[in-house]
Amino acid sequence: MFASVRLASQPLLLEFPEFRFQETPIGTSFQDLGLSAELLRAVSERGYAVPTPIQVRAIPLALSGRDLLGAAQTGTGKTTGFILPMLHLLAAKADAGASPAPRPAAGARFSAPRPIRALVIVPTRELAAQGHESMRNYGRFLQLRCAVVFGGVGFNPQAAELRRGVDIVVATPGRLLDHVHQKTIDLGQVEILVLDEADRLLAMGFLPDVRRVLPLLPAKRQNLLFSAAFPDEIRQLAGSFMRDPVTVEVARRNVPIEVISQVVHPVETARKRELLAHLIRARDWGQVLVFIRTQRGANRLAEQLEREGIGAGAIHGNKARNARARALRRFKAGELRVLVANDTAARGLDIDALPHVVNYDLPNVPGDYVHRIGRAGAAGEAVSLMSAEDRPLLAAIERLIGRKIGQRAVPGFGPGYRLSAGRRGQPSRPRPRLNGNGARARNRPPGRGAERAPGAHRAKEN
Repeated sequence: MFASVRLASQPLLLEFPEFRFQETPIGTSFQDLGLSAELLRAVSERGYAVPTPIQVRAIPLALSGRDLLGAAQTGTGKTTGFILPMLHLLAAKADAGASPAPRPAAGARFSAPRPIRALVIVPTRELAAQGHESMRNYGRFLQLRCAVVFGGVGFNPQAAELRRGVDIVVATPGRLLDHVHQKTIDLGQVEILVLDEADRLLAMGFLPDVRRVLPLLPAKRQNLLFSAAFPDEIRQLAGSFMRDPVTVEVARRNVPIEVISQVVHPVETARKRELLAHLIRARDWGQVLVFIRTQRGANRLAEQLEREGIGAGAIHGNKARNARARALRRFKAGELRVLVANDTAARGLDIDALPHVVNYDLPNVPGDYVHRIGRAGAAGEAVSLMSAEDRPLLAAIERLIGRKIGQRAVPGFGPGYRLSAGRRGQPSRPRPRLNGNGARARNRPPGRGAERAPGAHRAKEN
């Protein structure tokens, strides 16, 4: 049985059985949520005073020990919504003597390994690094230790840190199972499990790995699951291991903000970059977030726009953390007109209410379309560049959101158009076949070759 807490008059769309739950009154500050003085101090030093709606609802419920399903999109503060209660509960038990080892003096080794008491599973190393950083920032005044575990970096340093003892592990599924197989991690005393960005775990094919992890955890534990969308696979997974969870929803699921203008521009794949540059210049776009499918494509597009005199930067997982932060800072400051990102890198970005969001590539996962256009403000515009091969993706998006998105060809850029010096914006025609002298070749019956240029046979012989 699933309970629900609703933050708006819209009907809940999660289709779980539900019973009435007493809603927590909306507080005006973090002091109203029951957090410890150490956490409140850390929150204050981070510059936050007013919690977001998901934090207002999720934090008291998590503090009560309930299993929780959080339906929230990017930018709602959901990560803080589970980190703060997790740290509070772990620190409270440590103060009561549940944690076997106190924090040693600076530079000293732990006298005895402490058990892993909380596990956070995320789909990407970027999210893992961001979660680990948030844990350290909010837990700086607590006697808790956190480790981050993901692939693409050395295995042995992670194993050494786990052997020294940590309270919290933030991990991607694949590297987590590597440590399990190498017996460098013990999940037998986990008290709190968090699955963050569950829809992305599904889209990236990680749900089988998650199912392999679940039997390694104690049966008695608290479970928190956060996702922007709840397809059938996520509902089935939640039903398999969560106990009587409360559902907290901060916005209508899988429904984009109606006030955002949405349009699709049909265009040939090879001319997408050309069309994007045209739109930026012709419409004088000043701040554009462009979503693209691959990391290599993000780099290439940003470089091409830069060569055309349009300030652009790219962010994705293979870029160094300081390079991503610098690109984001320049974009916010107006030094870059265009920020090109893939879906994974964009999930943790603190940018919203943008005037222009462009789907350079339509997403393979329809729910990601909602994530993307949600970055636009109330007066913003969401533009999608659609090639012929993108049509099935557009159809899936329209089925998800329950309505058609208007299509409008940009003059000179619609399918079947080619720009040239002689004819701009005219339908392309087959180029005439020329003979070796550059003259138009005569039509010949099938089976006969084209005219040979004078001297061609001699060149061949030579």
